[in-house]
Amino acid sequence: MKGNDQFVSAKDESPRMFENDVLDYFSRAHPAMVPIVFVPVVLYFAYSAVVFHDISTLHALGMFFAGIFVWTLFEYFLHRYLFHLHIDSDFGKRLHFMIHGCHHDYPNDSMRLVIPTGASLFLAFLTYWMFYGFIVALFGGTVGMVHAFFASFVIGYITYDMMHYATHYGKFKNKWFRNIQKNHLDHHYVDHDKGFGLSNVFWDRVFGTEQDSIKNKKKINNR
Repeated sequence: MKGNDQFVSAKDESPRMFENDVLDYFSRAHPAMVPIVFVPVVLYFAYSAVVFHDISTLHALGMFFAGIFVWTLFEYFLHRYLFHLHIDSDFGKRLHFMIHGCHHDYPNDSMRLVIPTGASLFLAFLTYWMFYGFIVALFGGTVGMVHAFFASFVIGYITYDMMHYATHYGKFKNKWFRNIQKNHLDHHYVDHDKGFGLSNVFWDRVFGTEQDSIKNKKKINNR
């Protein structure tokens, strides 16, 4: 879908998502909650890998780069295929609105630019045990490797949510950031079917979903 054929707010306003006051309150999150909650998670799992489980330097480095790599793919496919999953039923439309549609209708809602803390903790719990199953049960790895990998994966998540907030409210001159910002803002205002990366534009380039404005800019710079 190119362009936007529905209501889009230009203000920093936060619509009600649930009738229940408690649920509605926790559907929002201040961006500062991401580092407040998850930096200690990163430090704990990194410390656990090195001190409690005595992981080797080589394995620690390998798991670090693997965690970042997997996060970037996870981020891309999560945004492209889950956040933009459209189900025609009333329940499906309601679910899509809660997961991601609200953000497209109210892209400048500063309290819904990061994943709500409860939801992000639940996803962290699920992904930890998923990685534990893969690394330990399927591939015979160690718990230390899981913890090093997970610490890196969570760093990727922190970067993702902070970058998402920054693309809407940040003003930086750095070329790397400006490309990501342009790629994402065009995802909102030009073409919803492109520009799914937030911490990078690499996978958009690999899978052919980079925004045309970024492609054209790259061609001009290469002349």
